[in-house]
Parts: sequence; C-alpha cells; structure tokens
Amino acid sequence: MDSSACKLYPVDGFDSRQFLEIYFSDKPEMVFGEESLIFPIKNLTKTFAAGHIKGEILIDLSLGPMIHHLYAACEFFKHIIVLKNTDRCIMELKRWLDTRTGAFHWGHATQLHVDTEGNRDQLQDKEEKMRSAVQHVMKCDFEKENIIEPLDLPLADCIISAWLLDVISKDHDDYKRKLGKFSRLMKPGACIMLIGDLDTTYFTVGKNKIHMLKYTEDFAREALVGAGFVIDCCKVKETKVVSDLIDYKAVIFIAARKK
Repeated sequence: MDSSACKLYPVDGFDSRQFLEIYFSDKPEMVFGEESLIFPIKNLTKTFAAGHIKGEILIDLSLGPMIHHLYAACEFFKHIIVLKNTDRCIMELKRWLDTRTGAFHWGHATQLHVDTEGNRDQLQDKEEKMRSAVQHVMKCDFEKENIIEPLDLPLADCIISAWLLDVISKDHDDYKRKLGKFSRLMKPGACIMLIGDLDTTYFTVGKNKIHMLKYTEDFAREALVGAGFVIDCCKVKETKVVSDLIDYKAVIFIAARKK
C-alpha cells in the first residue's frame, strides 16, 4: 500500500458513524468482532479484575467515538475523562452519552461485557454506570506538548488508549514522542493499557484509506520500556479476517506501569 495515498487522521479525520458501523457494529457483515470487540473486552476485564489497578481518575485516549473498551473501567474508576481531537468524534460520543435519538447502538458490546463478567442480569445497570463515570469529553491536540493546552488535567491513575497511537504517529520516532506525551498525563505507578494493530498500513472508512503506522510486538514493547514503563502483560491475537478494508495481521494488548 502506497502510504502517500492515505489520509492522515489528525489532519483529515473521517466519518465517525461509518467507522463505528464498519468495525464495531453488530451487523452480520461486520467481520472484525473477534479483534475489535471480544479481544479488548476480555483482556481489559481480566486486567481490571486482578485488582491491581485502582485510583480516582482514568483518561481515555482512543480512536474515533468508540466506548466499549471503557465498560470494564467504569467498575473501578468513578471519574473517566475522554480526550478526542475532532469535533465529529465528540458529537458522536456525546449523542450516546446523552441517550439522544439516533445514537450508535452499543447494546451488543454491553452484553459482551456483562457475559464476560458473569453478570448477565446487569445490562441496564452497566450502561447507566458508564454514562455516570464519563464525566468529561474534551478536545485535544496531539501536536502540542500539553495536548489539552491551555488547560491542565489532574494526573491520571490509568490511561487506556485503543488504536490511537497507530493513526496519529507518522513514524516510529513519532510514536515514541506521542507515547511520552501520554506518560506526562500519568502519576508515577499509574497503569497504561494499549490496544493496537500489528503490521498494518491502512484502514478504510467510506472511500478514504487512512494511514496506520506499521509496527511489531517487539517495537511496541521497546517503545514502552524506553518511555519508562514496566510491562505487566502482553497478549497478541492473530487475525483470521481477510478484508480489503484493512491490512492488519494481528491485534495487541499491553498493560504496563509507569516507573
């Protein structure tokens, strides 16, 4: 894939609703569920259930207006701050948080969470708890040293970042720089959980191919260690999906602690 033919997410953005429908919906033709829904949900639930990650504030830095990866976190953090770099993503996310007409349906992801946790009768409670926990949705700029300038946030006890570094990083050095900016939002001893795709160069939304940084498990580990983290857990799931929409080979989940 010629990277010069790809759009850059921080510059060009994409249609947020199309993104959700293609990669996170419950439509029969949505073939990415094992990697985009089940793998993150199971690993996040297991990691939080271990009981080592606690605190007051969790910051989410993830791609698009997805919300499903935060269900596990809302059981452990009452204050979740979501940072997005496009107005379109913020609008789409707030539509769900405010239960507006036409909001994206996340019921299938909620069901996956309660099934994974063994609490099948708590479907409605889970959605209410999530909406209560997400207290702020704020705009940010990943090119600035302080990505929410001119504001300052209290340091986080945990950061979750799903697929974002993959698309905002121009190259491997830029990935490490952006990871360093994430680290500066965290307390010493805080946990970061990264979800990303391996050996990927693009994904497609509508007619547009969007740049993704190609990297390996070894690189992701090296970047975290170089940024001052100690890796607690790393899981990789190879994809069985063959699609012209995206050329990823595997999905990765890493949990690490800031020294």
